[in-house]
Amino acid sequence: MSDHEAHLKKFQKELSAGTVSLALLAVLARTGEPLYGYLIAKELERVGDGVLSGKQSALYPVLRNLEAGGLLESQIEPSVAGPPRRYYRINERGRQVLEQWTQAWRATRDSVDSVLEGVLQ
Repeated sequence: MSDHEAHLKKFQKELSAGTVSLALLAVLARTGEPLYGYLIAKELERVGDGVLSGKQSALYPVLRNLEAGGLLESQIEPSVAGPPRRYYRINERGRQVLEQWTQAWRATRDSVDSVLEGVLQ
C-alpha cells in the first residue's frame, strides 16, 4: 500500500467513525419499521451508494451504543431460518437527536465545502 493510499484509508476511517451513527439513525427513521443488522447494512449500501458500506459486524457496536444512549429500542424476534434476530427501531428521542445531528452535519459540510471551494478545480 502506498503512502497516499494509507493516508486515504486512515482519513476514510476517521470520517466514517463520525458519520455511521448519523447514517444508522437516518436509515431507521427513513424505513419507519424495525430492522435487523443485515437489513440495516443493505439499506445503508443501497441509499448511500456504497460509501458507508463495510463490515456488517462493525455496525453492531454502534447500534448497541445508540441503544444504550436511549436513541434506539430493540427486541429479539425468532427467525424462520437461523438464530433469533435483534430488530432495532428509532424512538422519539432518537428522532430529536437525528434532527440535531443532521443540522450539525449540514453546517459542518457547508463549512468544509466553503473552505474547499476552488481548491480542486
